[in-house]
Amino acid sequence: MQYTVLGKTGLKISRMGFGGIPIQRIDAEGTKKLMRSLLDEGINYIDTARGYTVSEEYLGFSLEGIRQHFVLATKSMSRDRAAMARDIDISLKNLRTDYIDLYQVHNPGLADLEKVCAAGGALEALLAAKEAGRIGHIGITAHTVEVFEKALELSWVETIMFPYNIVETQGEALIRRCREKGIGFICMKPLAGGAIEDATLALRFVMQNSDVSVVIPGMAEEAELAQNIAAVSDLSPLTGEELAKMQAIRDTLGTQFCRRCNYCAPCTVGIPISGIFLMEGYLSRYGLEDWAKMRYAGFAKTASDCIGCGVCETRCPYDLPIRQMLQHAAQAFGK
Repeated sequence: MQYTVLGKTGLKISRMGFGGIPIQRIDAEGTKKLMRSLLDEGINYIDTARGYTVSEEYLGFSLEGIRQHFVLATKSMSRDRAAMARDIDISLKNLRTDYIDLYQVHNPGLADLEKVCAAGGALEALLAAKEAGRIGHIGITAHTVEVFEKALELSWVETIMFPYNIVETQGEALIRRCREKGIGFICMKPLAGGAIEDATLALRFVMQNSDVSVVIPGMAEEAELAQNIAAVSDLSPLTGEELAKMQAIRDTLGTQFCRRCNYCAPCTVGIPISGIFLMEGYLSRYGLEDWAKMRYAGFAKTASDCIGCGVCETRCPYDLPIRQMLQHAAQAFGK
């Protein structure tokens, strides 16, 4: 396992970390087994969030007795001081620790950032917790280039997390600026939220960029961990065949696709929006027509149930035309 320093934090971390979203699908004991495997493999960076339902709690249970071997990062959507202070308390309790190495402002828009930095904003709680030794460092996560650019200007930002993968390279120049400014860069969505099926190729692509401090693929199974370790351990140049595969992925996905972040949820009529788009991907891109149609038919609400309210589109950090995409899915599935 390769190691690097996470920008101005000074934290020594493995270049591949552990993304804590998928453990919501398993249980505390399964998470504990994964954490022991991470320790054995030398992976020491763990990412989670207040918004990932049981993820913090599972990790807290799993890290008892081995907490000191890991750099632990979490995040909160809170924007004011009181709410952020409350979330920090909850995170510490859930994670069963007295300090968190990195606490991040989770997915703010530009207006949210103003609230965070204003008097009574979340930054005050983060700075107070840092002064008290309850958190070590402060970062930010972003989904748009505009927020990424703004974050680079903020003196308190020590790390930035942003999507970077085969089809989403719009942040490359800003990732380079992170290194120049001593800001740690955390690569999220290396598989574009599951849209890229070839995990090995996806991680090989990310690891070619030395400006990336750490990549955090989500994992819930030992097999995924083994595959990902093999991928990030191979630092040989990308082959012509791999480059051709990457271009084919770009040609297929384009830029208008669902990353399954689920920020659009909940739908006002109960449509599982990201699930609909996932099944459409299996139908149109991966040749699993029968299976996709069977899974789609099992949804209590399908794409044709969309009432066109547009609430989902106001929440999507990628500005996707979700209503139009649902209409396309309804046509593809015939209902």
